[in-house]
Amino acid sequence: MISRRTLLLGGLGGIGAAAAMGGTGYALVENEVVPGKVRLDRALGKCGELPAPPAASVRVERMTWRSARRRTTVTATIVPPADGRSLRGLPVVVALHGSGDTGPSVVRNLALDHYLPDAVAKGGVPPFALVTVDGGPDTYWHHRANGDDPIGMIVDELLPRLHRRGARTDRIGAMGWSMGGYGALLLTRRLGARRMAAVVASSPALFTSYKDALATNPRSFDSAADYARNDIFAALDELKGVPLRVDCGTSDPFADRVREFRDRVHPEGGLEGGCHDGAFWRPRLRPQLAFLGHHLAAR
Repeated sequence: MISRRTLLLGGLGGIGAAAAMGGTGYALVENEVVPGKVRLDRALGKCGELPAPPAASVRVERMTWRSARRRTTVTATIVPPADGRSLRGLPVVVALHGSGDTGPSVVRNLALDHYLPDAVAKGGVPPFALVTVDGGPDTYWHHRANGDDPIGMIVDELLPRLHRRGARTDRIGAMGWSMGGYGALLLTRRLGARRMAAVVASSPALFTSYKDALATNPRSFDSAADYARNDIFAALDELKGVPLRVDCGTSDPFADRVREFRDRVHPEGGLEGGCHDGAFWRPRLRPQLAFLGHHLAAR
């Protein structure tokens, strides 16, 4: 019998042991009967390689303030569509980071300061500003029992600050990855079709139940009631009228739940080969940014 440890190794030794048993161990992992599918897929090369970003980049700007809604200091990172371009007259896309990340780190890790100017200069995407902000490492972007309210911070603090600097915030876009993809859908529920021009969710962290959420991240929700209040599947009608794009890798641990969401909502995007990482997310930035830019420009 192949041990759980052997399967979890996900390296050549683990795969060799599975092969020696006539492929039985591989089949169990592939069908998610036992844990380790993502590690095995990575070892088999199903996750792909992190691509280099476009060469040109822009200087980003940071705004820092003490957030009343989050009860801590937060930093917003503004990525302009061209170097030196001011916010005045620009529409805005709020970009929500994943678990363990920050606003500045998601710009750095996904090279957003390279991909946005490239999309505008070479891809014909109408210009907009991409703005990331600190939502906390594990808040899952919803109002928490301790008073931390990252969505409230976006609506009541970030957007007014951007508006005062001349940005167009009457209709915005949103995008996010993992926890941030889920958060972008929550923000859509909050703002509705009147203010949300378009939304992109990459590998959104969607769960089958409160128990499922706890197993993935014990800090994702405060209680079963908290999960129920913020269950995207329980409020799909609140997403109606908003153009959506949802992408996910077939080797992503959230793939089954994303597939269910796509079957019920029918957004653009799709499930393709890849994992829960930058190797999947970066190659989709160009079409995602185009999706957002063209919908923001359509008034």
